[in-house]
Amino acid sequence: MIIHPNDNVEVREDGHKYARRTSAKGENVIKYGMPIGHTTCEIAKGEHVHTHNVTTNLTGRLEYEYAPEFANVQINCDRTFLGYRRADGQVGIRNHIWIIPTVGCVNALARQLADECGGIALTHPYGGSQLGDDHEMTANLLAAMVRNPNAGGVLVVGLGCENNTMESFKKRLGDTSLLNIRFLVAQDVADEIAEGRRLVAELIANRPSRRSEVPVSELCIGLKCGGSDGFSGLTANPLVGRISDWLVGQGGSAVLTEVPEMFGAETLLMKRCINREIFDKCVTMINDFKDYFLRHGQPVGENPSPGNKAGGITTLEDKSLGCVQKGGLSPVSDVLKYGERVKTHGLTLLSAPGNDMVSSTALAAAGCQMILFTTGRGTPFGTVVPTIKIATNSALAEKKPQWIDWDAMRQHDTTELVDAILGIASGEQNAKNEANHCQEVAIFKDGVTL
Repeated sequence: MIIHPNDNVEVREDGHKYARRTSAKGENVIKYGMPIGHTTCEIAKGEHVHTHNVTTNLTGRLEYEYAPEFANVQINCDRTFLGYRRADGQVGIRNHIWIIPTVGCVNALARQLADECGGIALTHPYGGSQLGDDHEMTANLLAAMVRNPNAGGVLVVGLGCENNTMESFKKRLGDTSLLNIRFLVAQDVADEIAEGRRLVAELIANRPSRRSEVPVSELCIGLKCGGSDGFSGLTANPLVGRISDWLVGQGGSAVLTEVPEMFGAETLLMKRCINREIFDKCVTMINDFKDYFLRHGQPVGENPSPGNKAGGITTLEDKSLGCVQKGGLSPVSDVLKYGERVKTHGLTLLSAPGNDMVSSTALAAAGCQMILFTTGRGTPFGTVVPTIKIATNSALAEKKPQWIDWDAMRQHDTTELVDAILGIASGEQNAKNEANHCQEVAIFKDGVTL
């Protein structure tokens, strides 16, 4: 398969690249019409083009110029789904009770209470013994999670002696008068289990019991990939990109993250920023993440993973050019920092790493009610919102039907996937991660643990 007429490689059935013509040492390898690295030796026509003869072009910080190139989106909201309208105006697609620990010391208590009520415990190892930015990231991320619309009720559980105190956490939350929320500090009560059960019973009694018809403009969907392969940029990611554009055209919100997997393809996103302010925020997001790599003495091109390489991805540029296709062609309406919540309709970029657990958690904290997760190698992973696994190849979908919700190689019709997404949003069925109880969170960390 030749993806772009300017490509000097073709992709074959194994997902790997092969030379369309002889290339000299140091020549750029072109895929998707853009460089994905350069040759480290001469490559003959028909030869396998991969990690043994290609290396990245990526370096550190770059200077960028704003050269906008985008089309305005026409809104045509004609589809609906059944969701739970919250008192604060948000719409959830699930009605779970979430138990959120302010500190990892009460994880077991959170799990017990969640198990008893059929809810979800958002367990994590942090909230104590953290300093500076790490403490802020933990507290902000958990506070954002409290407001995810999929939570029909939230019990925040603390220990009583952690850095992330209940008093400071309540201040971080701000006005909670429209939320179905309760608070429990384990050290303050004689029997924390009994008190937890009482508070959970109140949450269950107060959450809405019925869905109502709402427009698709109320949907916010996260876009994620993991275990990518050589087909990711050919099947699943373009399909998700079409879904993203459709959602934006319905007045909804799509969120693209995994900043390190934008390196080498970032200019495609920058030229779609709706104004100079959003462009500047995008440049800052990219360069700040490169600084994070360099601060730790790591090259910015230290990616892809062994599984990616086995699947045919050679360099980070190769991965990134496939990865950003999940964002479709819509204009970029906003850029968020880690832990921030979506503020506008349209396509938003969110700062978070490529790690599946960390970035998916950040998408849920941003307010996404579900995530479209493309994968070529497969994973059972899911976060606390429905995480729809879309296989890039049919072999994976056939081998792991217990993990995979959709086969993008065979089921490439956009309308059919839209119908399936709205069915899951309406509660007609669960995503596979929900059925398998794979509902985890992970928080970004960059500093000292006391």
